[in-house]
Amino acid sequence: MSVVRPESGESSLESSEPSFTLDENPTRTLGLGAQIGLWGNLGISLLLPVAATYTVLQGQSLLATLLAVVVGALIGSALLGLTASAGASVGAPAMVMMRGLLGNRLSALPTVLNLVQCVGWATFEVFVMAEAAARLTGWQRWPFVLVAGVLATLMALRPLKVVHILARYAVWAAIGSTVYLLVNVLMKDLPSLTDGTFSGFWTSVDLVIAMPISWVPLAADYARHSRSPRAAFLGATVGYGGATIAFFALGVLAFVAFGLDPGFDIIGSLLVLPLAGVALLILVIDEMDEAFANIYSTAISAQNLRPSLDRRYLVVGVGAVATLLALSVDAYSYEPFLFLIGAVFVPLTATFLVSFYLIKRGVWDVSESAPSRWEMLVPWVIGFVVYQLVTPTYFTGFGSGWTQWWTNLQSSLGISSAGWSASLASLVVAGALTALIGLVRARKAVRA
Repeated sequence: MSVVRPESGESSLESSEPSFTLDENPTRTLGLGAQIGLWGNLGISLLLPVAATYTVLQGQSLLATLLAVVVGALIGSALLGLTASAGASVGAPAMVMMRGLLGNRLSALPTVLNLVQCVGWATFEVFVMAEAAARLTGWQRWPFVLVAGVLATLMALRPLKVVHILARYAVWAAIGSTVYLLVNVLMKDLPSLTDGTFSGFWTSVDLVIAMPISWVPLAADYARHSRSPRAAFLGATVGYGGATIAFFALGVLAFVAFGLDPGFDIIGSLLVLPLAGVALLILVIDEMDEAFANIYSTAISAQNLRPSLDRRYLVVGVGAVATLLALSVDAYSYEPFLFLIGAVFVPLTATFLVSFYLIKRGVWDVSESAPSRWEMLVPWVIGFVVYQLVTPTYFTGFGSGWTQWWTNLQSSLGISSAGWSASLASLVVAGALTALIGLVRARKAVRA
């Protein structure tokens, strides 16, 4: 694919690490193995078993829940893979890629939203690592928060070296630990697969989709270093999709095997398994890559707003903020946080992919002179509205008014969310509107 890129030098090609600013072309050092290792490690996360507890809905069969995990993982990881492939084709970071969709100035809008998301995810990752470590040792959580924050920040300073280490060593230890935990959980007494209904199937699917979708606005930050678009696609789809299925299944099976309390403690319950402490310790250490990736991508996203900023200083600042927030994070805000991510980035993903692969084939302008394309805000915004009308983002406390407003609108329009997927509805509407806009523009161009 022919692309329009900013003026750039060649010095970064002499280094195995990304340049400090966006003034140089990316190094191309990540093959298929490294990409699968990277995304497999990013998908191996203790957050996923915790999130999986929300997919087990009252009255829903175990078969329906596990099938929802597979369907959600396949859809989400395919979108992630397509986005990664686009990033590898152009060779630009994720938020710089938004210049080709919205223009240079308007790309600031998704960039700001992504900054909020990345800091939030980095905070949650540091919190989960510290919480698990505290449970394993019986110590207080705050020292582990500080250690995890510092280590993740140091890793973000040398991202490509870390990726190669993860692909070569860490992924195998993490896979072994995951298999051990899954086998032990499967040996417990599990309920019947078919005892229940499929009534909440699409709600569960939406939650699973939210996990890979949360990485879509970061995918090109790493895919731009891929040796080929094919390696980027397969690495993200296979690596993250497989890990998502395994870890959501682990959470679901542990939930139904040990109890159905809404406040169920997955990590604490897994610790009762023989040698589970060793397996969980490996996973806690492996969790560091999610935190480092979010810290690094926050810095790279910020460079879209100011390309001359040095990513090293940005990384240190972001790491400090995430660490401080992790000391006082509210873990109960995790579920609505996931749905809000889906509501914002699912329609943006559809708009981007349709525009990149169907409308603007041949040219993708990521230069600082890329013209604003205000019309592309329409499918994104309408897709977000559709998502909210199908499944209003749930908040309690201060944000409950937001939830109630959408719920009232949903009711007044006679819309029932039963049997619908907010993610798929948003994807279809945003993608169709984007294609329609492209068709109209093409006809005007022919007439001109």
